[in-house]
Amino acid sequence: LLLDNPSQVGSVSVTVKVLDVNDNAPEFARFYEAFVCENAKAGQLIQTVSAIDRDDPQEGQHFYYSLAPE
Repeated sequence: LLLDNPSQVGSVSVTVKVLDVNDNAPEFARFYEAFVCENAKAGQLIQTVSAIDRDDPQEGQHFYYSLAPE
């Protein structure tokens, strides 16, 4: 197993910028940690994330995710 050999494992932190439009900022539903293998294909789904917002609007929560160009 690759994870058993620390010399073949790398890690990187990812910063998530949250834009909020009301009182309580959205937050991830849980802690996420993703692993990407070197043979992952371009466009391959690696991780699915979910968020919650304590403001809980009556019509339900709406979140939009995007990758910043930089």
